[in-house]
Amino acid sequence: MPYALGQRWISDTESDLGLGTVVALDARTVTLMFPACEENRLYARSDAPITRVMFNKGDVIESHEGWSLTVENVVEEQGVLTYIGTRQDTEEEDYSLREIMLNHHLRFSKPQDKLFAGQIDRMDRFALRYRALKNQYEQLRSPLRGLCGMRAGLIPHQLFVAHEVGRRHAPRVLLADEVGLGKTIEAGMIIHQQVLSGRAERVLIVVPETLQHQWLVEMLRRFNLHFSIFDEERCVEAFADAENPFDTAQLVLCSLDFLRKSRKRFEQAAEGSWDLLVVDEAHHLEWNQEKPSREYQVIEAIAENTPGVLLLTATPEQLGHESHFARLRLLDPDRFYDYEAFVEEERQYAPVADAVSQLFADSPLTNDAKNSITELLSEQDVEPLLRIIEARDLDEEQRQDARHELIDNLMDRHGTGRVLFRNTRSAIKGFPDRHLNLYPLTIPSQYTTAMRVAGMMSRGKSAEEKALQWLYPEDIYQQFEGEDASWWGFDPRIDWLLNLLKSHRNEKVLVICSRAQTALSLEQALREREGIRGTVFHEGMSILERDKAAAYFAQDEGGAQVLICSEIGSEGRNFQFSNQLVMFDLPINPDLLEQRIGRLDRIGQQRDIEIHVPYMEGTSQALLARWYNTGLNAFEETCPTGRAVFEHVRSDLIEMLANGESDGEALDNLIETSSAMHHELKAALEQGRDRLLEMHSNGGKGAQDLVEQIAAKDGDTNLVTFALGLFDTIGLNQDDKGENAIVVTPSEHMLVPSYPGLPAEGCTITFDRDTALSREDLHLISWEHPMIQGGIDLLLSEDVGTTAVSLLKSKAMPVGTLFLELLYVIDAQAPKSSGIHRFLPATPVRVLLDAKGNNLAENVAFEGFHRQLSPVNRHLSSKLVTSVQTQIHSLIEVADTQAEKELETVKADAAEEMTHSLRAELDRLQALKAVNPNIRDEELETLENQMAELRNYIGQAQLRLDALRVVIVSHQ
Repeated sequence: MPYALGQRWISDTESDLGLGTVVALDARTVTLMFPACEENRLYARSDAPITRVMFNKGDVIESHEGWSLTVENVVEEQGVLTYIGTRQDTEEEDYSLREIMLNHHLRFSKPQDKLFAGQIDRMDRFALRYRALKNQYEQLRSPLRGLCGMRAGLIPHQLFVAHEVGRRHAPRVLLADEVGLGKTIEAGMIIHQQVLSGRAERVLIVVPETLQHQWLVEMLRRFNLHFSIFDEERCVEAFADAENPFDTAQLVLCSLDFLRKSRKRFEQAAEGSWDLLVVDEAHHLEWNQEKPSREYQVIEAIAENTPGVLLLTATPEQLGHESHFARLRLLDPDRFYDYEAFVEEERQYAPVADAVSQLFADSPLTNDAKNSITELLSEQDVEPLLRIIEARDLDEEQRQDARHELIDNLMDRHGTGRVLFRNTRSAIKGFPDRHLNLYPLTIPSQYTTAMRVAGMMSRGKSAEEKALQWLYPEDIYQQFEGEDASWWGFDPRIDWLLNLLKSHRNEKVLVICSRAQTALSLEQALREREGIRGTVFHEGMSILERDKAAAYFAQDEGGAQVLICSEIGSEGRNFQFSNQLVMFDLPINPDLLEQRIGRLDRIGQQRDIEIHVPYMEGTSQALLARWYNTGLNAFEETCPTGRAVFEHVRSDLIEMLANGESDGEALDNLIETSSAMHHELKAALEQGRDRLLEMHSNGGKGAQDLVEQIAAKDGDTNLVTFALGLFDTIGLNQDDKGENAIVVTPSEHMLVPSYPGLPAEGCTITFDRDTALSREDLHLISWEHPMIQGGIDLLLSEDVGTTAVSLLKSKAMPVGTLFLELLYVIDAQAPKSSGIHRFLPATPVRVLLDAKGNNLAENVAFEGFHRQLSPVNRHLSSKLVTSVQTQIHSLIEVADTQAEKELETVKADAAEEMTHSLRAELDRLQALKAVNPNIRDEELETLENQMAELRNYIGQAQLRLDALRVVIVSHQ
């Protein structure tokens, strides 16, 4: 193209210079001035890396004075263009704007503008953009969204509960699975689904103080949810200027004690406008009709103002049936308003459970069972199903379908079936046995002397202080002998532990003790005396340091044989690759004991658990070991009664521990009382088991189907290819470490200063679920991981790959044959919380036109077409585009028309699917409400409102051109 003074050009290699003006010419060179940055560039005329900026009819351009013009005609005079059209601010027609007067800071936002301005990207980036749009669409539409990306095993009952609850609007449920069945995982999956779908943005988790770290780690490591722990220090120091500190974070974690002790903080939390409240260990919320506990009142006040509430407890009726009713009352005070009515209603479901058991067993239904079923369901619904079930002339599949339909109807309409989920070990199965190994040892004279002196000096101490003191003789010795004294040189538990580790050389051994200092001393003893590879894990370490310790322990070759934890080691971590547990000392709280064993005794554990308990005879540790073992059988069985028994005998137990008694009639009586209460409570819990509820909670075949669907998505090669291409495009360093692990770190040449979800120091990732479960230091990369979701958002927002030029080498077509590939996006502007993504997420529409305007997209798949293409350098690309610019303009108009037709089809399909899906859901809930009052009116109203809103949003969906690629045929 001939140059002329006053023409506007843009640099192909320095697009940030803005719009350049030709200011000087000679036979061999051309000089451009770039007013936006006040710089000049001298180019060779024959091969200048610059592209002519030319606008066409319909474009909106901006003058350097700031006003805009809609172009209606273009006039060329001596090589310089004048644009004629309507000035937008004054609406004057036939207004002219010479190209020299164009805005110097002009930025090209539309793909076609970028293309014609020479801002052409690499073709591999164009392909990556299309894959990003396509994959984002598929993930947003997936019915399993929020369940696939967690770093956890695929356990059927957990997935069923999470899937059932996580899809609801403002779920209000009680998760009451037994210890070790994964309530925290279920809650995390529900939170994850609610956050991803936009149903919940602000979440408050309230837990006992000792479990704060566990929840923090679980939410971060398993679900990539970054919660902030709030305590008084954080509220005072970090947010001194904030009117309400709880408004400064979206995801908040705090202790129940913190809210109970401070009226100010409790009131601020209650005003926090949360979308979802989660309360762990909810059985601590004691209630009676006369005087609810302070803890109950705190949670009640927050729950009243929060749409979604999850309560977690392993023992729903541990503190009595009234307290169980009270927790249900927190979830729905309108439904659970009268305790006596609740008791009467519950009584009706026992015979129904018997009927369901017969249906599950495929046994002939008794008349009593049929009567029970028809009392709960209408006769017209039941009779046809019963006839099919009992018809021997029908095939087994039809009878099986009728049986399952009847079971589903019964469970759907069960009194607390939508509010309460409870899975038990007896119903789930698959747990290992526990074997207790007790090791009585002789107490050394050094401890005897130190304890005698401490006894003389502890006259002013309370019984509880004395009890805690006697449990840890090494602490007493250290206090009297000074920090430099080494108790591990004579403590018999050290020799015992060394012998155990030597006899289990090929086993991973988890050692838990109460104090961080004890853990550090133990590691030193093992290292210095026998050179045993060990590592420590305690509350004084950062989360990153703990990760490294856990990873060193998990490592098969060259890893630590032993991990020595303080009490915090029994919180938030899963070490079920080991089955050897050493309790170097014992906690005074039965819940902590169960928590320790629960690090190894979890669903999915493949081997029996060996529990090793060394203790010194005649000490408080001996007393405690005997009480746990004989009074509660807490080592070899889960102990749901532990807390209740402990509270009942607490004063007597503390007194005996304070006096150092480890034998005698008083202890025998205490153990006998504890054992009797334990068995009585356990029998009551067993008798109160709601079998119908348990059957509903584990999900049956539906739960297994969920596992299979998610497992089929694991190991998705498409994800691996896309992720590595994404990281490469953004500019991340990738170092393959083998064993399914890749180290990803930031580089100096990234598109952006920081990458979403990637720590500044980088991280190690894997795409394999089993590898991630075996190593705590690895990130499990899935479509739901922030590094993928954030990367896709970054890619699409940064306009990466919006234009490209490629060559199609083919001798079957004439050289210069043109194809135009266009990527449109159908977008419905709606709040995330509306649920729009379920029916009409950003939808990519691909159009592939030949030179005659025929759309080949249906017959020519993207990936196959892309593999046949070759890249073109940027300078040549600009020249090719300039040569076919007029044709491209015409083809874009044709493509727009075709894409508009697709828009109408997509909108109609989305509206139909939305109406069908939500109407079916609404009809089901309305039918259920007639027999199960647990269906809340607000659920029905929300569904009706959601349908109306979505119909409006879908109707207003628009089409935009997102990216385009010019393809030209060549023979070489």
